[in-house]
Amino acid sequence: MGVMPVRPLLLTMSWPMMLSMLVQALYNMVDSMFVAQLNSDAFVALSLVFPVQSLITAIQAGTGVGVNTMLSRRLGQKRPEEASAVACHGYFLYFLCWVVFLTLGMLFARPFMELYSDVPRVIEYGVTYLRIVVLFSLGSCMQFAAERVLQASGNSIGPMVIQGVGAIVNLILDPILIFGLLGFPRLEVAGAAIATGLGQVVGMVIGLVMVARSPIVHVSFRGFRPQGAIVADIYRIGLPAIVMQSLFTIMTLGTNKILALFSDTGVFIMGAYFKVQSFVFMPIFGMNNGLTPIVSYNYGAKRPDRIREAIHFALLIGGGIMLLGTAVFLLFPGALLGFFDADAATLAAGIPALRILCLSFLPAGISILLSSAFQALGVPSLSLGLSLLRQVILIFPLALLLGLAAGAGAVWYAFVIAEALPCIGALVLYRWFSKTKIDAISCQP
Repeated sequence: MGVMPVRPLLLTMSWPMMLSMLVQALYNMVDSMFVAQLNSDAFVALSLVFPVQSLITAIQAGTGVGVNTMLSRRLGQKRPEEASAVACHGYFLYFLCWVVFLTLGMLFARPFMELYSDVPRVIEYGVTYLRIVVLFSLGSCMQFAAERVLQASGNSIGPMVIQGVGAIVNLILDPILIFGLLGFPRLEVAGAAIATGLGQVVGMVIGLVMVARSPIVHVSFRGFRPQGAIVADIYRIGLPAIVMQSLFTIMTLGTNKILALFSDTGVFIMGAYFKVQSFVFMPIFGMNNGLTPIVSYNYGAKRPDRIREAIHFALLIGGGIMLLGTAVFLLFPGALLGFFDADAATLAAGIPALRILCLSFLPAGISILLSSAFQALGVPSLSLGLSLLRQVILIFPLALLLGLAAGAGAVWYAFVIAEALPCIGALVLYRWFSKTKIDAISCQP
């Protein structure tokens, strides 16, 4: 962290998580592509369920941040028994998360779908898919637990294997279960949910085996008793991450409701957009995971040169990724919508929509990376503030006002404005921090 050249260090730290997140994007993409071949109602149903899946992932990931941090700290302090206790609490908390997801999903799947749609077939598809997803979420919960234990013990390949094998299983089973191939019954939307769930269960099993064989962390539940202090420490660290990642869910739920006021195809377009743009944004989120510890370590080591180089290089690579994504969306919007069997009316509205939405990529990438830098520099409130501006405070009133003033096509500009303004603010704040907080650390005793 303190001696390896910054640029190769950032790439080395980032690529495993970038690949892992691209696999997650593939999970969502594959389900949607096959389901869209059934009919547009099935795809709309999955688009409406997608924010709930994102919320589940946000809770899982945020819990993982707390578990990973606490576990890494105990291992660094050479306290293996306490590290084992943290790992056990991680599995325990993920099990409780599954119980909550299952209970709420079974009880509120139908009221949730009825809140966002009045089309009976969309509602039934959504209820079926969501209930199966929460049932199988035990697999994803235990998979997250295993990945965080392996990461904390220095195994960066294990999580990729877990997710990669799960994605392959999902990819193979999706067409078989959805369309009833190889003698299996045609399950349609239920088949998509089961395929995803079985992929996660396979990942869970692989993860459990890897953790059981780990020579660094020994997980044993013999005599296990939950300790409030450990749970509090995990969520003291993990809760801010849960809040940050849950903002995307809030944004998606809100914009789906607003789009439904102005357009019959808006939810379909938004669903397709989020599936495809995840392949652009996931590498940025992966780079975040590499940038944060580098900046944190060198801030503690009083190395402003390395801090600045890491941030600038991350912005350079991230900006390049975002510009490439923008070019693809500008040049091939029809082909991107074609992945989901969009009809003529959806293409007519969706092609200009994607060309507008992609203009938000570059400012969004800059804001995401600088938010990560602010968090690593000890000012998480700035990071949270930028995320709130981008995904809640600006987007809702802008989308509603533009829709009322100029119709459905104008709603998409709200995303561009909601990204551009916080980006400008983030750049101004970073310039100020660079001259004050970062430069000043070399003068501190």
